[in-house]
Parts: sequence; structure tokens; C-alpha cells
Amino acid sequence: PLTGFMGRADYDSVLDSMRLADGTVWPMPVCLDVPEKVAAGLAPGAALALNDPEGFLLAVLTVGEVWQPDKAREARLVFGTDEPDSHPGVAAFFSSTHDWYVSGSLEGLHLPIHYDFKELRLGPAETHRRFALNGWRHVIGFHTSEYLHCAHRESVLHAAREVGASIFLQPVVAMGDHGNLDHYTQVRCYQEIEKKFPKNMVMLGLLPMAKRLAGPRSALWHAIVKRNYGCTHFIVADDHADPFAGGANGQQFFYPLHAAQQLVREFEAETDIVMVPAERMVYVEDKAQYVPASQVAPEMNVKEISSAELRRRLEYDLEIPSWFSYPEVVAELKRSFPPRSKQGFTIFITGLSGSGKSTLARVLLVKFLEMRARPVTLLDGDIVRRNLSSELNFSRQHRNLNITRIGFVASEITKNGGIALCAPIAPYEESRRANRELISRCGGYIEVHMATPLAVCEQRDRKGLYARARAGKVPAFTGVSDPYEVPSNPELTIDTSTMTPAEAAQEVLLYLEEQGYLR
Repeated sequence: PLTGFMGRADYDSVLDSMRLADGTVWPMPVCLDVPEKVAAGLAPGAALALNDPEGFLLAVLTVGEVWQPDKAREARLVFGTDEPDSHPGVAAFFSSTHDWYVSGSLEGLHLPIHYDFKELRLGPAETHRRFALNGWRHVIGFHTSEYLHCAHRESVLHAAREVGASIFLQPVVAMGDHGNLDHYTQVRCYQEIEKKFPKNMVMLGLLPMAKRLAGPRSALWHAIVKRNYGCTHFIVADDHADPFAGGANGQQFFYPLHAAQQLVREFEAETDIVMVPAERMVYVEDKAQYVPASQVAPEMNVKEISSAELRRRLEYDLEIPSWFSYPEVVAELKRSFPPRSKQGFTIFITGLSGSGKSTLARVLLVKFLEMRARPVTLLDGDIVRRNLSSELNFSRQHRNLNITRIGFVASEITKNGGIALCAPIAPYEESRRANRELISRCGGYIEVHMATPLAVCEQRDRKGLYARARAGKVPAFTGVSDPYEVPSNPELTIDTSTMTPAEAAQEVLLYLEEQGYLR
């Protein structure tokens, strides 16, 4: 029902009653957020160009209102909390949105340009046309952002049979996914799953949509979107759009189970789309088939593999049984997420000047070159300062920026299957944690804390840096006039005052072998 970004009356009404000001059902605020500097230059009636990141003009907004919302109130009403630590959707909302909203009608000029999977980027008009050509009067929509396996296929088919409908699989393509390896792997897996459904009964299309994880409100929003694409029925799980769906990370569900199903059903008459509850399917070994969980008798032997267990089996190159996932899907997963023995990884060595970081990195470099298993790159502190960060000083801000640059280069090396050996001082936990989060998405990350005592480091100081720092000639010197924050949870802690460089390198190699990175 929207013709642009919401004005304040619609915004307030959606928050309070899940309806637009005219009474139309709509559960989610859709607002254009802008920085204060941009908002200050806008007035009602002004034309605002909306461009893609490359500057390509997509649409023109005729400005209606400019206002500063109460974002905490919006979070409480949409998500059920304004605590970022308790809900990842709230954390993303506060971290990624600006403080001012702009409303107005949109004149679309061009759709965003995509070069990936163009044949699957179907607009609502095209899906309506294809449903009609296929003679599909009843179409059940399935909304997902997760990998699909055998149980999901059985659940979707079970729901489709219940209502006598054809199937529209519509996985979400969220913002920024086009540069994410996981996105391409997911879509290829969806293409393989599509082949496992009866022919002429299923269609696959991608849905460009930001993930909100707002539970029942998200479910109702998704239902309306599916109706716009031509679906007559919509599959809703009992934990639909819950940030901890499926018991993710071992946490309890954030929203009450079945609340999403109940809300979608409540508005069926107005949204004109029928809610179909997703039936959880489990594999019963005695029957060698999937059955609804509600039909499982106590004496039946049920087999399951959790998402965490699937990741573990991929990491260690263990068998993934065919009852759990199709060989074609597993092959795609293994191609993109190889076992640890074939993954790239980063060894991030941190410690005081003189603690043995560079020496350990050079020994490891030689050992890895001898193995010839992966390409290896040394990113020593002095090397990086000379070639990558020569314009930076030693302020806290610039030190963090230097470590961020090292992390980016290391993540690219890791992503492409290489070994990155990083040996900066890296005195602050903040930047080390950011690197861990970045690089861990690409492969292995092993933090090594060189815990050599300060007195030993000073004794080894061939350049006289410690002496000059204590004389006040070197400002902000780590360990003397600037703090070193000890790593909170390193994979390895090494004190080179009690072992030789060769022994320290052996500690690292043994850890890598134990964790499956070396064979």
C-alpha cells in the first residue's frame, strides 16, 4: 500500500496499531533515515535524489516531512525491547540508522542493477504472470534466509499438500549480500533444493529485503509481501523471524512460540493470504523417512543434526548423511566452506616490543614455506608501518586504524585460502576484537599472546627504544607511557623467556594440528 517513505502520522499509527493512518494493515515502519546535516537542508516539496552506492539514480523523493523520531520507542514497539544486548535486530537498528527521518512520495526511475542471479530476481508483476501461465490458482509462499536441507523440503511439501497449492520458494537477499561469499553459496544451494521438488510444482525467486527479526510483526509483513507477489497461502513457523529461531546459540526464544502464526491468522481476512503453520519434520530411523514431529511415538528412534553439528562436520571433513541433506547441497557447502585442513587462516601475534613476535612470525613463515600447503604472507609490525601505514602516528586512534588495516589485508588472504602471519604490538583489545570478528568469517583465526615479561623485553631492546621512552624521548610507548591491554581470550599464550623461538613455533604448529588446520 506504500507509495513512498512513511510520514509521521503513518509512522505513529503503524507503531501503535500495526495500521497506516487510513486503517490499512501494515506492521512495519518503512522510513528513510538521514544524517542531521542532510535533514537540515531539506524542506517540504524539495526533490531528493536517491542513488545506489555507485551514484546511479534510482528514484526521486518529493520531501513531505522531516522529523526526529524517538528511536527507543520505535524499538520497544517493533521489537519488544530497546536493549541492543538482548536482541540482534535492535543492535543493528541502533547502529545502522541515522537520527532523522524523511517522508515523501517516490518516483521510481530504475530498479537497482544486479549482476548476480538475474534470472531469479523476479518482481511481483513477473511472478503473477508466471503463476497465471502455469495455471497456478493456489500458491504457497515460503520465506527463508537459512540453508535448506531434507527436513525443510519435507515440511514445505507437507504444507503444500495440506492446502493443494504450488510452491513459491522465496529466500531473502539482504542488504550487502552481493559481496558475501555466503550469499552465492546459499543461492546455489537453493537452486539444488528446487530440483528436489516435483517438477512443475515449484518456482524459485529472490526477495530483496532487509532482515528485521521482529518476530510476529515481521511475519505479518512477510505475509503482505508474499500476497503482493501473488501467493494465496504463506508458511509460518512457530518461531518465525525470532532472532534465536531454532534455539540459535543455545538461547531461549525471544518471542512466544506460535505468536507469529497467531498474528498472521488474525489478519487473514484483510491481507487476503492464508496462514499455513509449518510442521516440523524429523527423520525416524525405524521408518527411514521423515514424519511430522507431532506424530512421533516415544519408541521411535529420531535422528537429528543441529546447525552447530553441521558446521563441525564441515570444518573437520566428516560425513554428512544423505538423510539430512542432499549430496548436491553438501557439495556446494564443501566447495564454499572447506574443512579446516584446506581453509585459510590468520595467526595474529600480539605483545610488547621485544617479546618475540617478529622472531616467532619469521620461524613460522619458514615452517609454512617448507610445508608448501598454502601461500603464506608475513605482515610484521615494521613491514606494515613502512608499506601500509607510513602516514600514521602512534595515537590510540591511529594505532587502531593500523590494526584495522592489517585485519583487512589478513581477511583477504584468509578468504582466498592463504596464511596471514600478523605480528604487530596491537595494544588495544578493541581493535583485536574487531579483527577477530572480521577474519573469523573468512577462515581460521588464532590469536597468540606473547606474554614475555616487560623486564625481559627491555633487556632485549637492541634499538634502545625502552631507554629512550623512560627518558621521555619517545611519547606513548607501549609498556612504559602507554598501556598494553592483555588479551582476554587468546588461543595461545607464550612466554619466550622460558622457551626458544623453535619451541614457541612448535607450540603453534601443534595447536594448528590439534584444531585440524594442519594434517
